[in-house]
Amino acid sequence: MSSTPHDPFYSSPFGPFYRRHTPYMVQPEYRIYEMNKRLQSRTEDSDNLWWDAFATEFFEDDATLTLSFCLEDGPKRYTIGRTLIPRYFSTVFEGGVTDLYYILKHSKESYHNSSITVDCDQCAMVTQHGKPMFTKVCTEGRLILEFTFDDLMRIKTWHFTIRQYRELVPRSILAMHAQDPQVLDQLSKNITRMGLTNFTLNYLRLCVILEPMQELMSRHKTYNLSPRDCLKTCLFQKWQRMVAPPEPARQPTTKRRKRKNSTSSTSNSSAGNAANSAGSKKKTAAANLSLTSQVPGLGATPNRSLSPGRDGDLCQSTAVTPAGQFKEKHGGALKGVPPSPAQRM
Repeated sequence: MSSTPHDPFYSSPFGPFYRRHTPYMVQPEYRIYEMNKRLQSRTEDSDNLWWDAFATEFFEDDATLTLSFCLEDGPKRYTIGRTLIPRYFSTVFEGGVTDLYYILKHSKESYHNSSITVDCDQCAMVTQHGKPMFTKVCTEGRLILEFTFDDLMRIKTWHFTIRQYRELVPRSILAMHAQDPQVLDQLSKNITRMGLTNFTLNYLRLCVILEPMQELMSRHKTYNLSPRDCLKTCLFQKWQRMVAPPEPARQPTTKRRKRKNSTSSTSNSSAGNAANSAGSKKKTAAANLSLTSQVPGLGATPNRSLSPGRDGDLCQSTAVTPAGQFKEKHGGALKGVPPSPAQRM
């Protein structure tokens, strides 16, 4: 009976020494699944610390949550920051909800350098209400999420646009109260507005006031100042920002440095040009210098170049005799003048 060779690096997943693969990036939809599980593990005793831990696990420190929907008095759009997100989820359960989860269908993912965007046009927020009556509410809309592209993969932006909602009442409850018109009238009324409870809507309206006051509340918690003093300091700092000159003052320094370099280079080039021009002027002056300018009694004289010989004498030059005649000197002797006895020897 043949058996496959044993691999020393293979470990059965059913054995006691099972080794996991290297950690891989979690899919964005799986993070929503984890969030649903965490919401289902909530208990009635969950306090603010539990909700803060929930928001810290699934939302970035600078995350924003936006809800857009249309009520009877017109379209609404509410945006809250990271500090108000835990309280938003807690108000959902305070309004009589016993269960909350999100369903994403046919979502599209797009990867960027530092983020992952999930666009789901068929998102459903399902809430189970226990009071005032047993009702299941399905809120449908478009959910756009932006995750940070790292190991934690937390939500940076949450934008849920509500299109429609449905409230479902079990038939068993209707059959029980079929003979009671008052109960049927109560069952026929909606318990939510666009899928949101009155607790949540009131909190969103309150967030319009609370969101700009986050700076005041953080300052009060940090420095233990009175609300009036916090408002004064915040207004004073804002006034300083408006009055203070703009910060980008580093550009003139760079320009000055460039000007210094350019001026030094231009000065060096101008100095070199001046030196070259001075040398050329000297050369032209020496070249144009003639014997007529040196000897006043001479007329038109031939210009001869002076070149030293091997022994330091002039190999070829012009000499002036007392009679005013030019004689060319070669090797130290004049033409037409007999050599001396010493030269003959």
